[in-house]
Amino acid sequence: MRQLIAYLVCITVAGVVALAFTPRAPMSVADTQLNTGRVQINGLLNLGKRQVAVGERGSILISDDRGHSWQQATVQPQRHISLTGLTALNATQLVAVGQDGWILRSQDAGSSWQEVHIEADAGEPLLGVWAAGGQQVFAFGSYGKFYQSNDGGASWKVLALEVDRAHLNAMDGGQDGRRMLVGEQGLVMLSADNGQHWQQLPAFYNGSLFGVVRLSTARWVAYGMRGNVFVTDNFGQSWHALKVGSSQPLYGHVLLPGKAGVLIVGAGSTLVRLDGEGRLLGVQRQPGLGTLTSAIVLGADQVLVAGERGVFQGNGNNVATLGKREPIHEAR
Repeated sequence: MRQLIAYLVCITVAGVVALAFTPRAPMSVADTQLNTGRVQINGLLNLGKRQVAVGERGSILISDDRGHSWQQATVQPQRHISLTGLTALNATQLVAVGQDGWILRSQDAGSSWQEVHIEADAGEPLLGVWAAGGQQVFAFGSYGKFYQSNDGGASWKVLALEVDRAHLNAMDGGQDGRRMLVGEQGLVMLSADNGQHWQQLPAFYNGSLFGVVRLSTARWVAYGMRGNVFVTDNFGQSWHALKVGSSQPLYGHVLLPGKAGVLIVGAGSTLVRLDGEGRLLGVQRQPGLGTLTSAIVLGADQVLVAGERGVFQGNGNNVATLGKREPIHEAR
């Protein structure tokens, strides 16, 4: 029973919620091109001139006009199973991951994708992917799955982590070799040597952590179930909780330009804003957005968010733009 509950929580984490893991008939290309607001988005990426989104039923959407319009990318083979995350190694090399250990690779900034890994018989999802710099990239997910590629995602090897088959949800790090990996039941793993060795921290929280973000060498933020947000100022040796005032789970984030902090998004159209020191600036809800899973910065003062109701640019009910003249309400 514990494994079943944990698996369902993991599905929620990736933004797939129950919807994306439910078998259904394949979606036609025309449907995704004309009705992108109906596609659940689980990951967003900004490449500057191009934006890329991945989500349910193998959908990969690209936009070359700052999200005003979206087109379906080419995926070979298209398996119509959910994609849960993506990352960029550089402006042209991208990697996406999803259900059944599915890993896709693009060499042309997301226009076309090729399958490089699949475990169709296992039925266990990868929940995240992170580019470590150069050609190194990591993929991770359910029951401790942890893979590494040193050739830009072309080939992968399995890495063993002592996590007792815990689900791995998110990873972040920097060029100094410090990395942090978070997962279910308050799991936090640290590495100070580019991932060659990992140390598991004593649990300071009993719920799942869905995201982690590095603000500086010592200052990191972890967030997850029930609106919990934690900050460390000493690379995980101690943590303090922020009083967000919301019980909605938080699923994704984006760093804001100019070291202005981080925006964390989640269920109930929740937006949590922290400054560059990890202090809470405010909490806001954008009505009608549903569960939010991801966000990207467009320009210096605009944030595009996405989730269960898709992603568009404009005045639709599935986009929130937070400009400099639209401050987030102060938390009480």
